[in-house]
Amino acid sequence: MNMRKYFQFIGVRSWPSSSERALSPAVEASSPGTLLNPLVDPEPVEVVNADSDSPLLLVCEHAGQAIPRGLAKLGLSEAALALHIAYDIGAERLARQLAGRFGCRLILQRYSRLVIDCNRPPGSAQSIPAVSDRVAIPGNAALSAEGRRRREAEIFAPYAEACHREAARAGIRYAFSLHSFTPVMQGLPRPWDVGFLYRDRCSRAERLLDLARNLWPEMTIGDKQPYGIDEETDWFIPACAEKRRIPHCLVEVRNDHLPDDDGCRLWADHLYSLMTHFMENVDATDP
Repeated sequence: MNMRKYFQFIGVRSWPSSSERALSPAVEASSPGTLLNPLVDPEPVEVVNADSDSPLLLVCEHAGQAIPRGLAKLGLSEAALALHIAYDIGAERLARQLAGRFGCRLILQRYSRLVIDCNRPPGSAQSIPAVSDRVAIPGNAALSAEGRRRREAEIFAPYAEACHREAARAGIRYAFSLHSFTPVMQGLPRPWDVGFLYRDRCSRAERLLDLARNLWPEMTIGDKQPYGIDEETDWFIPACAEKRRIPHCLVEVRNDHLPDDDGCRLWADHLYSLMTHFMENVDATDP
């Protein structure tokens, strides 16, 4: 089911465009039955370099920290909302740096993964977590079916629609999903500097790994680490990249490498070199 039909099926219209908001005073504030208020809440999706004809597509599902005003910060402190549980620390800055260097399209998702995780299938156990890395999320406890429906329709669905649209463009030949991960999760250390996640041979990610090991012999590189791609715990790779059968990978950088602009620039240098070598050496038309 495409996203527009999905909106109709669940009974909530898609998030209005800027032009629609300008023309319709009816959307100047939250309406009954909606979650987002255009006066105070950002649109769910930003497409950077929207006119680019680059063959590369970048996505950053956990870029944002925004929480709809009506959800009252999900009952969390500012300190909790600055943790890795709320967003991928440094990932947006890293993604923007790469999009600027490649001149390619980048899809950014603006809302916190605690509101709804846009790299999880709607309805899955991790889509709207009640607990994340041992931190209880009060605003997600005992969430009603209607509350879940609004988050899916107004935040996940516009993001998914943008990903399907951009991945289906005729010129797209490569796709990378950019993330960061915490060095310690559930009390367990995660020693990798960077991890590459994939599962289907169409990803050609084994070649990406070989290139990374040659370029960065001093680094600890994770092969399908810190976790693996799965239908229940991932969305973009199974739903978009694999279905298009284009070379792809989900790239995870440990977030203590991305604490500031200097760290993000350094890792943008690393990944720009790696992705450039990959695209020069992997024929996207060869299955």
